Amino acid sequence: MRLPQARLDQVLDRFHQVEARMGSAVDGAEIVRLSKEHAELKPVADAVQTLARAHAERPELEEMARAEDPEMSALARDELQVLDERLPRLEREVALLLAPKDKDENASAILEVRAGTGGDEAAIFAGDLFRMYQRYAATRGWKVEVESASEGEMGGYKEIIASITGDGVFGRLKFESGVHRVQRVPATEAQGRIHTSAATVAVLPEVEDVEIEINDSDLRIDTYRASGAGGQHVNKTDSAVRITHLPSGIVVTSSEKSQHQNRAKAMKVLKARLYDQQRTALDSERAEARKSQVGSGDRSERIRTYNFPQGRVTDHRINLTRYNLPQVMEGEMDEVLDALIAEDQAERLASLEDSFN
Repeated sequence: MRLPQARLDQVLDRFHQVEARMGSAVDGAEIVRLSKEHAELKPVADAVQTLARAHAERPELEEMARAEDPEMSALARDELQVLDERLPRLEREVALLLAPKDKDENASAILEVRAGTGGDEAAIFAGDLFRMYQRYAATRGWKVEVESASEGEMGGYKEIIASITGDGVFGRLKFESGVHRVQRVPATEAQGRIHTSAATVAVLPEVEDVEIEINDSDLRIDTYRASGAGGQHVNKTDSAVRITHLPSGIVVTSSEKSQHQNRAKAMKVLKARLYDQQRTALDSERAEARKSQVGSGDRSERIRTYNFPQGRVTDHRINLTRYNLPQVMEGEMDEVLDALIAEDQAERLASLEDSFN
């Protein structure tokens, strides 16, 4: 991809303007805004400058390759070959940095896993999926904190919601939203027959307080006695919290021991859901994509299948099949996620190229 020089110059001009303004700004809010923009522009500007230096080397090497000195000429031709191999990679890196990107790419995330079709086995599978994400988060150094959970009668979860905190969580996990289908012999199956069940996953960007406002008048907050094992503190006080956002009808709950902590956790999940609602409202294509991915939890609306008898995992969106299901369930998800991210990058590059034409 040959990038328009005018677009590259525009990036560098803006970067230098921001740097100059940062040196003279005195207003606190402006300094914060400029610092954020500088942090976003710097990797792009660095990549553009690296690409420019590489392009500038070529005429010099071409001239050296025509030198009468055979040794110098041969050395220059070798360096030209290396440069010609390097330039496309540098251009792709710059193009990816310039391509439209999700502004929540680096955000932490709220992970919601729910049992879908399949009864007790669906709840067990939802638990398996949640543990898979827990293990993957551990490999990335991310922190996982359960916000609320409703356990299944035979194990697993009817629903579990957790926050995953770290750099780039949403950017790597956002493609997990959708219906995940499992094919295996359930622990609850006496005849040894293979069953097909499903669970739904939703990954929402976690938002800062400044990004979305919620009026107290729009909330109904109820407290109730959480269920739990007999004799536990959780049974003796009305500590669980249910928050209903009246305009949207969104309901969130949290049922730990502390009512104060429950309210804070429920508000965090509510903000994430409202923010995701705003994102989908602003982008109708994303709304349709999310609707088609998450759907009702029916087995037919799948994005990925986990086939235990064959040890196979298949992502249906990119026709990727791998026979390393045990490793994937242990949290070794990078191969699948990298393939999804690569597909997304290809689409963004195509979009950028169209904008240049």
